[in-house]
Amino acid sequence: MQILVVDDDPKINELIRYSLERYHYKVITAADGVDALELARRLRPDLIILDVMLPGLDGYEICREIRRDPKTAAIPIVMLSARSQEIDKVLAFELGADDYVTKPFSPRELIARIKVHCRRGTIAAEPGPSPEIRVGDLAVNVDRFEVYLAGREIRLSRKEFNLLLTLISHPGRVFTRDWLMSAIWGYDDADETRTIDVHIRYLRRKIEPDPARPKYIETIRGLGYRFRSISEKAPERTDGRG
Repeated sequence: MQILVVDDDPKINELIRYSLERYHYKVITAADGVDALELARRLRPDLIILDVMLPGLDGYEICREIRRDPKTAAIPIVMLSARSQEIDKVLAFELGADDYVTKPFSPRELIARIKVHCRRGTIAAEPGPSPEIRVGDLAVNVDRFEVYLAGREIRLSRKEFNLLLTLISHPGRVFTRDWLMSAIWGYDDADETRTIDVHIRYLRRKIEPDPARPKYIETIRGLGYRFRSISEKAPERTDGRG
C-alpha cells in the first residue's frame, strides 16, 4: 500500500512517515504543491495525505486537479490542516476530499482513518447479485465502480460512490447521518455529520437534473437521506439542508 504524504513541514512529514511505516505502508513525501501533483499523477498512490497550506499550489487546488483527472480521480484524499472552521472543511469536501483532519492531530487517529480509507470492501451497501443497478437514467456498475447518467459517465470520488451505492441499493430506506458516518467513514462522531450533508450536496450536483428539486436523493428532515423508488414523484423543493 503506497501513500503520498504532502506537507511543507519536514517534522510533520517525518512523523507521519514513521507512524505509517510502523504499519508497513510504503510512504512517499512531498513538500510543495507542484511536486505533490506530479507525484500523484505519475505514481497514482493508494491514498494521499494532503496539507492545505503549501507553497506553489495549495492543497485545495491539488485536490481539484486530482479529481479532474480520470486517472487519479478515485484516489482517496485525507486533507490535513490547522484550519478547523466548518467553512474550510466544507470547501475541502466540495472539492472532493474524502476526509479532513485538523492539526494538531493524534497519529493514532490518523492511522485509524487511513486504515478505513485503504481497506478494501468499504462499501457499506448490501447490493443484490446484479453488478449493475439502474434507476431511471441512473446506472451504477458495482464491479467497475462506474456511474452513468443518461449514458454519460459521471466521475465520483470513492466516498460519493459509496454513498450513492448505499442509497440506491435500498430504495425507500431511510439512512441516518450517524449511520452513514459510521458505515462509510468508519467512525461515529456527531460533530462530523455535516460531512454527510456536504457529500450529498456535491453528489446531487453530479447526478440530479435539478439539484434544487432532487429526483433521486431525498432529505428526510431531522434524520438523514433515502433514495426514491422510480415510481415516486419528487417534491417541489428540498428542506434546504444537505
